[in-house]
This record gives sequence, C-alpha cells and structure tokens, in this order.
Amino acid sequence: MTRLAVVLFNLGGPDGPDAVKPFLFNLFRDPAIVSAPAPVRYALAALISSRREKAAQANYQLMGGGSPLLPETRRQAAALEALLKTEAPAVESRVFIAMRYWKPLAAETARQVAEFAPDEIVLLPLYPQFSTTTTASSLKDWRKVYQGPGAVRAVCCYPTLAGLVAAHAHAIEATWAAAGMPKNVRLLFSAHGLPEKIIAAGDPYRAQIEATAAAVAARLPALADWQVCYQSRVGPLKWIGPSTDEEIRRAGEEGLGVLISPIAFVSEHVETLVELDHDYARLAGEVGCAPYLRAPALGIEPAFVGALADAVIGSLAREGGTAPSGDWRCAREHRQCPFKGQRSLEGAT
Repeated sequence: MTRLAVVLFNLGGPDGPDAVKPFLFNLFRDPAIVSAPAPVRYALAALISSRREKAAQANYQLMGGGSPLLPETRRQAAALEALLKTEAPAVESRVFIAMRYWKPLAAETARQVAEFAPDEIVLLPLYPQFSTTTTASSLKDWRKVYQGPGAVRAVCCYPTLAGLVAAHAHAIEATWAAAGMPKNVRLLFSAHGLPEKIIAAGDPYRAQIEATAAAVAARLPALADWQVCYQSRVGPLKWIGPSTDEEIRRAGEEGLGVLISPIAFVSEHVETLVELDHDYARLAGEVGCAPYLRAPALGIEPAFVGALADAVIGSLAREGGTAPSGDWRCAREHRQCPFKGQRSLEGAT
C-alpha cells in the first residue's frame, strides 16, 4: 500500500500568554515579513515583539488566553484524513500539521513525517490564495528542514476550487438566512492586507483574493452588492485597499448594514474572533452600520474538506513540483507565482 503524507501549513498562534512574545518574534524575524538584513531583522523583531506583547496578550485573552488555530487545524486534519481514507482507500494516508511561527514548527513535523516514511508527500497550505508572505514562506521553511523519503508535490494555491467556493457561499447564505435575510446589507469579503510594494513586486495574492470573491459572489445573486476589502494593517507602509474599516464606515453613511465573509481565513483566530467580532463590530455600532453580520470561517465545513481532498488527489495525478489546484492560473505579471516556468500542467501562463 502506498504511504501518503499530507502536510497542512498555517501560521500558528500562541497557545498561552507566555507564548505571545516568542510567537511575535518568530513572525517579525521572517524575511518574508520584514525584508532587511538578518541582524537588523532580528533587532526589529525583538523590539516589535516587546512593544506589542501586552496588547496582543489582551486580544488573546478575549479568546480564552490563546489562539484556537491549532485545535481548529487538528480538526481539519482529522476530517481530511478520514475523507482520504474513503476516497483513496488504496493509499495509507496520514495528515500532519506544520505551523510557521509557533508549535508544531516545521522541524518537529518533518521528523514525524520522516518516521512515517512516506512514498508520496503533498504539501498543502491552508492559505487558499498564494502570497510570498504565507505559502512561499511556509514551503521554503519546510524544504530547509525535511530530509526524509517521499516524492514531493506542493499545492501553491486553490483560490477558485469548487469546494472552497461552495463552502464560502454556504456560510454566507446561512448567516444571512439566520438574520432574516435583510435587504439593506452589503457583502464585504475581508482578507488580510499586504503592503502595496509586495503586490507591485509580482505577488499574486490580491488577484487571487478577488478571484475567490468573484466566484463566491456569482453563487449569491441575492447579495449582488459586494466589495472586496482588507484588514489587519500594521506599520507605516501603504497597504492595499480599500480597508475593511473604511468600507464599514461607507456602508454606515449609506444607511446599509454589512455581512462580512473572512474570505482568506479558513480557521477562526485573532483576525476573525477579535478584529472582526469585537473591533469592527464596535465600529459598526458607532457609525450606524446595522445589521452587522459575520459569516464563520470554513473550519470543517464538508465542501471545504472536500476541496482539500480534491487538491491532494489532484496533486497525486501529476508529476512533482509546485502547482495550483483546479483551473486557476496566474497572469504573466504575477512573477512571484511559483508555478511560473513549470510545465507539469497544461495551460499555464
């Protein structure tokens, strides 16, 4: 029986108050996040993590003291492993988790995968939309530490995969229906933002976010008023927009409420449970934006888990390397796309 290791990647999150500072340090010392020479980057990471520790601890306290990201990812891993056993019974599948900035880190997971001794490995980021700051950083980190057996295939992105789109549409419809299907609602697809200079350098993230949003909106004709926006801005650089808070203010000025879909987040964590559910909900109340509705992250929604399984099985049907799942192909100007120049799939641009 073929042995398959699937490695799910995510950013990770502190599991308690004492983990907040080292988590932030790991985040800001990543060259994909702070592009500076190592000595400067480490000094900045130490400074930023010290300055932000107490504020971040307060945010995590709203969620019980730590991030729910790892428990949610474990549930996703278990659901995916169970589905793979059903859909690919001739393969012995095991799903592992590697976090970028907190435990379990890639080095620990790499040892577990090597002990499993797989014939095949599929690297599957839980970031449907590729960015150099997320997917590329996680895959680079993994390749530095894994020294075990197995033919490796990586999924760089799956922004329009059918199951992903269906899962988002279902979550939005259910949230809208539970609120009584209000008519005065604008649908906001909110994603984590990035500095404009990253996008200008050829990162395809923004284009993929917009593609996901458009595909989901096409399934929701009753919510035809929609907008993509970006949250979580930090630092002095100019970030892509419009920002989520700007769009909430605009909706309030126009006498509208909002229904927010966390379009780039597949698990609940600080950006959804604090930023969306507390900070932006309070803002909506202040500017008269009502109702304020928020669709849940995808979690273990069956269509989403099915999309992950499709991505894994589809990867096994092609040669090695890194490629998107589904029919997505980046435009030529997105030169940071890792699929550029590969010929493992037909129709690549």
